[in-house]
Amino acid sequence: MTSAVVVGAGVVGATVAWSLVQAGYDVDVIDARSPGEGASRASAGVLAPFIEGAPASPLRTLGHEGLELYDTFVQQLTRDSGQPVVYARGGTLEVALTVPEAERLGTESGLLWQAGIEGRWVPAALLDEVEPAINREATGALLVPMHGFVGVGSLTRAALGAAMARGTRVHTHTGAVQIASGPQGSAVVRTATRTWTADLVVMAAGSWSSQVTVEGADPVPVTPIRGQLLQLQAAPGLLRRVIWGTAGYLVPWPDGTVLAGATVEDVGFDESLTEEGCAGLRQMAAALIPALADAPTVEARTGLRPKSPDDLPLIGRSAVVPALIYATGHYRNGVLLAPYTAHLVQRLARDPQAAVPAGMRPDRFGARL
Repeated sequence: MTSAVVVGAGVVGATVAWSLVQAGYDVDVIDARSPGEGASRASAGVLAPFIEGAPASPLRTLGHEGLELYDTFVQQLTRDSGQPVVYARGGTLEVALTVPEAERLGTESGLLWQAGIEGRWVPAALLDEVEPAINREATGALLVPMHGFVGVGSLTRAALGAAMARGTRVHTHTGAVQIASGPQGSAVVRTATRTWTADLVVMAAGSWSSQVTVEGADPVPVTPIRGQLLQLQAAPGLLRRVIWGTAGYLVPWPDGTVLAGATVEDVGFDESLTEEGCAGLRQMAAALIPALADAPTVEARTGLRPKSPDDLPLIGRSAVVPALIYATGHYRNGVLLAPYTAHLVQRLARDPQAAVPAGMRPDRFGARL
């Protein structure tokens, strides 16, 4: 059986592992921590390409393609793993608290309709019918019904569970140190305690991808960006859908809590929670939903998102180690693009010449990747 090593057990690594098992690979997954303890831990799982991506941007196009895969992806994953995945497509409500914000969102609504995407402008007078808990000083909002969210922890666990049910081995607290070319077109993965030789290696280590040496290649150009997130206790049913504002977003969880995220901080590999960051998230939550002003904090989490120089992921074969496929640099959209990435890696595994969108090819940052 053809062998593969996936470096990284976050949401991207887990879904890639599952896709490679489906393609007939014998898979080992290695991670320096426990599964989902990197960027995935601090992700609220928002699926909102028409907010995250600017009009006409590659990210919007890629995100839309990724979102279109999600229904089938979750159905198949739930079936194969036997585990539930938290998933809802109740839409997003992007709220304007000032007149200029309302004007911008009104324009965006028109652009979405022109592109064939439902984007309803909700005037201030009707907000109470759509989302009763919204700040009554809001000047309007943009409702995008196709958006939603997914439970990142449940998605990661289900993907690894489905892969493990078909023989995949997961090695925790085993961080890759070096990847190099091996005999007969293989690749060698070295850790501090063990070495694997495999027909295929996938680099899905997120922010830590830059810390893994690829022999003969330049470091992977990703920068860790810290994101802090709060889980707030709220009245059951307080929110009907994801709420978005200029300073952050709120995600209603099935257990009645609300996730408030997320900060964007360029602080290197520092994963500390800060009073300033948490206070800012509480202020954002209260500005959008006044009833959250005194909501108790259930948990505070933090993670490092892997940002590439152009905010788009690096997906594709290495020009230096042909048996290596990069699947990293997803920044804020690893969850949104996980199904898309998994399918693309599977195609590349089956056909090394499979086409990759130019905007994601690793060699856009230089030939030595």
